[in-house]
Amino acid sequence: MRIEDFDFELPEELIAQYPNPKRDESRLMIVNRMSKTIEHKSFKDILEYLKPEDVLVLNNTKVMPARLIGKKEDTGAFIEFLLLKKVDKNVWIALVKPSRKVDLGTNIIFEDSILKAVIIAKMEKGQHVIKFTYKGKFQDVLEVLGKTPLPPYIKRESEPEDRERYQTVFARNEGSIAAPTAGLHFSDELIKQIEEKGVSLAYIMLHVGYGTFAPVEVEDIEKHTMNSESYRLRKNARDIINTAKMNNKHVFATGTTAARVLETCAIGDGIVKEREGETNLFIYPGYDFKIVDRIITNFHLPRSTLLMLISAFAGREFILEAYKEAIREKYRFYSYGDAMLII
Repeated sequence: MRIEDFDFELPEELIAQYPNPKRDESRLMIVNRMSKTIEHKSFKDILEYLKPEDVLVLNNTKVMPARLIGKKEDTGAFIEFLLLKKVDKNVWIALVKPSRKVDLGTNIIFEDSILKAVIIAKMEKGQHVIKFTYKGKFQDVLEVLGKTPLPPYIKRESEPEDRERYQTVFARNEGSIAAPTAGLHFSDELIKQIEEKGVSLAYIMLHVGYGTFAPVEVEDIEKHTMNSESYRLRKNARDIINTAKMNNKHVFATGTTAARVLETCAIGDGIVKEREGETNLFIYPGYDFKIVDRIITNFHLPRSTLLMLISAFAGREFILEAYKEAIREKYRFYSYGDAMLII
C-alpha cells in the first residue's frame, strides 16, 4: 500500500490545544466494523459497551518530563533536548534542536548549572548521544528542569497543568516521551464504575518512544521499519486476558500502544504469553489480529503508523469515512482531542 492511501486534510482549528475540562466528558465516536455504522456519544457512555467479564487493557506507562532546554557553554545559544532512550548510566539518546549547532564535544549547561551535558556521538535525523553530569538523582534533576514533552502540533509552551493532564490517572512506570493518549479520557470515577460492572482491568506497559510517532518516509508502507520500544506484559495480565478469550469475552485495547503489546505477546489466536523486551511490531492493513477485539483510540495524524493500525483493524476506507464524519461533526483531534471506540 502507498503512503498517500492514508492521507486526509484536517482543518487546523480542530487540533486540540488543551484537554477537555473533564477527562471523561470528551466526545466518543462509536465505529461499528460489522454494520459499518457510526454513532456519537460521550466518553462516559463507554460503560454501555463494556460487559461483565470483558477485559479493559490499560497502558500504565508514565510520561517523563523529557524536554530540556539548555545553553551552549561557549556561545550561550539555546539548545533543546528531547530525551528518547537511556542507553547507559547517565547516557541518553536525544533529539537535539537545532541539531546543526552542536558538534562532538559540545558542552551544554542548564539552569543554575545543576545539570551539564556533552555530545558524545552524532546520529541521523537530529538524534545524538548525550552524556549528563549532575549531583544527586537524575530523576530529581529532571523533575526540577524538565518540561512536559507536548507534541509539536500543540502550538504553545507546556504549562504546569500539563504535568497532570498529559498523564493517565493510572500512570505508574515512568519512561515515555508521549502519553498513551486514549487512556487520558479515563477518570478515577469512570475506572471505578467499570470495575463495579464486573469488567477486569489488565495493566500492560509500553514506553511510548520515537517509534510511535516517527514519520513514515517511504512510499511503500511495507518498507517502513518501526523503532523499537520497551514493553512488558506480566503474569497477572496474561491470566486475565487468556481467561477472557477462553470464555469468549471481549478484550478492549486502550490505544494503539496496548494493541501492539497484546499482538506482540500473542502466541496463537486468543493466547498471550508473559513477556517483556523491545517491540518494533508494525501493524498495517492485511494484519490478522489475534487478541484485540475492540480498540479505544484518539484521532491520529495523516500518514501515521497509528492511522495504519486502526485501518488494519476496521478497514482503511471505513476509517477514512469515519474521519470525514469526525471533521464534519467538529471532533477535536490528536493527543488532547476526542476518542473513537471501534467495535
